[in-house]
Amino acid sequence: MILIKTIRGLENIAASRLQELFPQAEVLPRYKGYLGIVLIRNIEPTEKNIDAIKKEILEAEKILPVIAKCKSDIESIVDTISKVVKGYIERNESFAVRTTRRGSHPYTSIDVNIAAGTAVQNATNASVNLSYPDKIIWIEIFQDEAYISITNGAEEHKKMWPGKPYVRRTLARIIVGQIPYVGVPEAVKKMGVRIGRAAQTFEIGALYVTPFKPIEGDILKLFLEGLYEGIKSRYELQKKAYHEKPRKVPILVQDLYQFVRDNIDKPIVITSTRGKPLTSVKDEVIDIFKKNKKVVVLIGAHEGVPTGLFRYADLVIDLAPGITISTDHALTSAIIGLITVLEEGRIFEIYTRGKKSR
Repeated sequence: MILIKTIRGLENIAASRLQELFPQAEVLPRYKGYLGIVLIRNIEPTEKNIDAIKKEILEAEKILPVIAKCKSDIESIVDTISKVVKGYIERNESFAVRTTRRGSHPYTSIDVNIAAGTAVQNATNASVNLSYPDKIIWIEIFQDEAYISITNGAEEHKKMWPGKPYVRRTLARIIVGQIPYVGVPEAVKKMGVRIGRAAQTFEIGALYVTPFKPIEGDILKLFLEGLYEGIKSRYELQKKAYHEKPRKVPILVQDLYQFVRDNIDKPIVITSTRGKPLTSVKDEVIDIFKKNKKVVVLIGAHEGVPTGLFRYADLVIDLAPGITISTDHALTSAIIGLITVLEEGRIFEIYTRGKKSR
């Protein structure tokens, strides 16, 4: 048997394609009424069959070769795992147990994980690693049935893993000076929302609103309201999605010229269509971030950053030569461009099992 997990609503499509791939098999979409599940019977969970599913069935999110089936009480699960696990997990490997329960039971998934994990350790002497295991034991419970599968740990796709660059702390060193957008009131607030969401997405160090000439109070108010709305909406999503607590980006208002004067001791990078292509100055960008704790980035609106300030800039960069980037996308384009260059320069910390290191 092979158990397939799909995005909810795609079970029938996956099942239809699986039936074409394995005409002799019994393919059961929404097994026992559960969305996102396809069970394939009368088929061996061989490497050849698993590889065929990986290649042909795009809708398959997880492909679990079932190595054993038993009753769903903890005693039966422990007894079954103890008998089958030895051929799949070596003593020098690490493992984790992942249990999903469907139906009502007198125990929790954690109870199953603990009992099954103990059984695996007793049978193999392997070590537990809940974050980045070499092998994963999947226990899929459907009411009174339990299906057991063992896969490589790489089958579990995590957002972060050891060796992956970690950018958040570096981006917190960036201070953005954003010239406010001026236009139709409805557009002004929408523009503010989009820029605020972008600033919070990257968790930059601070967002300064930097007008360089008089601006109507109600227009500035609308722009600021949009920024705060955008930052708040993104921050609330981050709190739910992140393992680490996100940091809310502060908003400040300062005249552009005074902002530059106050930050003249820091490197200043200006984004402008009059600048040099980012790829041609990537070494300078890397050098700036290596040598400085804070970096100022100036971003224009429909008028752009005044060219007189170019004299005080360490770099003036063109993010997309030949293209004028809209105001609501300029901050995002600037940060993504910097991330790309800095990753090549190995500026970012490296994620190592829950800790960040250089």
